[in-house]
Amino acid sequence: MRQIISSDIIPAAEYASRRKELRATSVAMKRRRRLQVGPYATLHFENFDTMRMQVQEMLYIEKGGAEQLPGELAAYNPLVPNGRELVATVLFEIDDPERRAAFLGKLGGVEQTAFIEVAGSRVAGLAEADQDRTTAEGKASAVQFIHYPFKPAEIAAFKQTGARIVIGFDHPAYAHMTIMPDEVRAALAADFD
Repeated sequence: MRQIISSDIIPAAEYASRRKELRATSVAMKRRRRLQVGPYATLHFENFDTMRMQVQEMLYIEKGGAEQLPGELAAYNPLVPNGRELVATVLFEIDDPERRAAFLGKLGGVEQTAFIEVAGSRVAGLAEADQDRTTAEGKASAVQFIHYPFKPAEIAAFKQTGARIVIGFDHPAYAHMTIMPDEVRAALAADFD
């Protein structure tokens, strides 16, 4: 499992001068790692490069320098896939604040209903353990971090060109799924060892 370390980070002045180019490359890569599930959920599948870019951006925006770096690494390294999993940042997006609040108020536990189906096998999503993203009252956070741990046979099936991959949620208030396009499957297959 490769983790981001300080030597992976471009010095601040160099990053500032190359930021436009690096962001354009990152946006193009992320486009192949994004998937819409239902009307409100967008899954962004993370990898070493997306998380390294996130660390770079946090350092650039907050200008905390070397003192800030350990905190950013601690926050984002858990979202780098370990070679036997996929990791997604899930965003539930509704522009209207009142509708969003009402929707999220019924979505508690949605992170426990995430799944990926491959070759007749269901891979259950596991919420990132850093904090609880569902309140005791049943309100879900608009941002969820979900790990999908795969078994070796599931990885092999996922890597097959044209494999039928279904991803979704089976929450009572958000039961949606979609078939993963092969372009996305191929990009995510590289996350496995």
